[in-house]
Amino acid sequence: MLCPGTCYSAEYFISPALIQWWNENARRWGPIVSGVLFGAGWWFWADAIALSPHRVPFDQYLPGIIATLALVMINLIRKDELADIDPFDDASYCRARVWLFLSYVVSFASLVAAVWVMIQHYSSNPDFTPAEKWPGAAGIFQVSFILGSALLFFISRTPGNSSSYDGYGAF
Repeated sequence: MLCPGTCYSAEYFISPALIQWWNENARRWGPIVSGVLFGAGWWFWADAIALSPHRVPFDQYLPGIIATLALVMINLIRKDELADIDPFDDASYCRARVWLFLSYVVSFASLVAAVWVMIQHYSSNPDFTPAEKWPGAAGIFQVSFILGSALLFFISRTPGNSSSYDGYGAF
């Protein structure tokens, strides 16, 4: 039998001072940094649209919209639904995990779509200048920042009705 819980403890990989700082400041700074990441992601996209010399087709907007949908999907789950196992009510436990899994699938699909859009529209046109290729790169930045925002907000928010808070427990 493998060593239960001790082999994969976070203290082996991350400094205890950083873990303590996270536990004390996650509720205060997590949503703020998450909002900044979300705004930065959409700012990259708005900048690319504003600076693009040609009209950007609608299919290039879809990865960012799907990533925003994934952000909402991920944060619809309460963390205490994932942590509490009720042997008599297995449906809510499984339902929350399946929804979170589908949310991750949607989020990674948006990242794949952003890469696909960049390859499809910009790598096949070698005559484009770097300024004309900027919407492709900005789409990948946008989706990455939005998904980082979703994950940071999920791990830093307060669980449903628990009085003790261990913000690092999500890792």
